[in-house]
Amino acid sequence: MVFRKLKAAFGAGVEVDTVLQNSNVRPGEILRGQVNFRSSSSDYKVEGIFIDFTAVVEVESGDNEYKTTFSFLRQQVAGPFQLAAGAAHSTPFEIPVPWETPISAIGGHPLHGMKLGVATELALAGAVDKGDLDPLFVNPLPAQDYVIRALDGMGFRFKKADLERGTLHGSTMPFFQEIEYYAGHEWGRHFNELELTFLAGPNAMDVILEADKRGSFGGSHDTYSRFTVRYTDNPAQADQALRGGLQAMAQKRGWF
Repeated sequence: MVFRKLKAAFGAGVEVDTVLQNSNVRPGEILRGQVNFRSSSSDYKVEGIFIDFTAVVEVESGDNEYKTTFSFLRQQVAGPFQLAAGAAHSTPFEIPVPWETPISAIGGHPLHGMKLGVATELALAGAVDKGDLDPLFVNPLPAQDYVIRALDGMGFRFKKADLERGTLHGSTMPFFQEIEYYAGHEWGRHFNELELTFLAGPNAMDVILEADKRGSFGGSHDTYSRFTVRYTDNPAQADQALRGGLQAMAQKRGWF
């Protein structure tokens, strides 16, 4: 174990180590882990130990852009309690991963541009101290994987992924994910780039597509499509829904 010292307002503080049972999860699954903590040479009143799910989000402010860390889930896993000097304790936890948690890994590999993490927060002696981030790798749901594989099969090439501040219709999150692709094969005749966003729920997900003829999103040639894929759909049905969404965008702009 590697304990990180979280200092109290006075004294040497409390050392905390959070161990995730599995840092690879999917939306809707349970993240399991254990918080190990011990006091140094003093007694402490621990007001609470919390687990934060965090994400690095891009924020636009006027003509400027910057990145900041958002907490999108905070759950108390221990406390309040009295921690005696020199005492050591462990607290297991189980936290449901929100359905709308963005994807940060595909095929066991981190998704470029995405940074998700789990932070342990200690409320102690009237002060709050947050430890270092443990990386969290959120893999696609099967239905999301169907859509991603279908795009690969159509010749779309991954460009980057990021999180944008804002709330989309039907979402509860303060940000949304954009997975960007270069268009290829037959679709390269209709538009240059594509942005993909998932809004997942317990039984189905909405897929939002944005395409731009010139490869510069936000211009007059942007066009959108939104459709639903059920978790009971098979890969062929997801592929058909995706093709329908792409064709609808091309027809809106007369690109066919």
